[in-house]
Amino acid sequence: MPIPPAATSIAAPAAGLLLTGGGARAAYQVGVLEAIADLRLASGAGQQGNPFPIITGTSAGALNAAALACGADDFDTAVRRIVNVWENMEAGQVYRTDPIGVMRSGARWLTLLSVGWMLAKWRKVQPRSLLDNRPLRELLGSMVPLERLPSLVQQGHVQALAVTASSYSSGEHMTFFEGSATLQPWTRSQRQGQRNQLTLDHLLASSAIPFVFPAMPLPVNGHQEYFGDGSMRQSAPVAAAIHLGAEKVLVIGAGRMHEPKGEAPTLANDSYPSLAQIAGHALSNIFLDALAVDVERARRINQTLGLIPAELRHNSPLRPIELLLIAPSQRIDAIAARHVHNLPPTIRTMLGGMGMSSRADDAKGAALASYLLFESGFTRELMALGYADARAQSAEVCRFFDWPEASLPV
Repeated sequence: MPIPPAATSIAAPAAGLLLTGGGARAAYQVGVLEAIADLRLASGAGQQGNPFPIITGTSAGALNAAALACGADDFDTAVRRIVNVWENMEAGQVYRTDPIGVMRSGARWLTLLSVGWMLAKWRKVQPRSLLDNRPLRELLGSMVPLERLPSLVQQGHVQALAVTASSYSSGEHMTFFEGSATLQPWTRSQRQGQRNQLTLDHLLASSAIPFVFPAMPLPVNGHQEYFGDGSMRQSAPVAAAIHLGAEKVLVIGAGRMHEPKGEAPTLANDSYPSLAQIAGHALSNIFLDALAVDVERARRINQTLGLIPAELRHNSPLRPIELLLIAPSQRIDAIAARHVHNLPPTIRTMLGGMGMSSRADDAKGAALASYLLFESGFTRELMALGYADARAQSAEVCRFFDWPEASLPV
């Protein structure tokens, strides 16, 4: 049936971007974004402006999301700048790796956990985190020019930027957003969206991996609450983009959605798991599991709505949301195991005390290391994987954006 002339003037559905958490694993997202930028140019759509009017991020994904939003007037340049940061990443840019810095945070923390808890109680010593991430603030100062965001919103280059964090004080999961005046806050069970002028403190709060980095104080409704990584208690990662008006969402994960049986490394001789292994397993639960469940739920809702006649769907608050998921095709833990030796000696020694192996053929503790391996060897391999995975989905990406079909050279 031919399309009526009036239909041709309907605006394209608003596209949202979700960048998930995962510490150093977020380098994978950058490779995907680089491939999307190259695919956009190859398709001839390079003059259409920012392809993501709605940008949301959690944890390390919030850092990439903010950097992208603050360069929304020149998408390609913004992507190249983020690529440059991650290609040349060093752990010392994110957390202190010098002996004094590590002694003041991690070594003392582990000592107090093992034999010094009574002394700590007597002295009222309260270690805050395994690592000191103060260097990250300096990196973000140059990587994320948040002062540009209000004018970019006003000029229409971006509709909204949202970052999520989890309140240790109230237990609420908070999405802080900055964007156009028409956007409204929202409240759901144990999660809410709040309009704020975003600051570096919001980014540091969102990326404060539990136990690893210290919690950040943020003002909420006239009082102060302490926040940690937004991946904690995040039951609906895709929801923020939908609340902000996205009708289709590109989701970039930081881990495989479904691990094939037989590929997961097993413990030699059924040995008891080390503290590093347990910590890595816990972090994987925090960062990876909720996304798979939420994507499955969204697709199931889409299928259900597809069974309802169109005239009846208007009476439902639910609406179909187009989702495109790009996630690692390889085990990030296995990649991390090959790069553990690149960690700074102080960090390697500290994690070794928790049971992490530094051998490339031994995956013990590699999951934990994968979140802390802010080293260029690891980040570049993840970026290459992200680029390859996005390239493998070139047809789906072009359809998602309604670009002419194009491909990238292998």
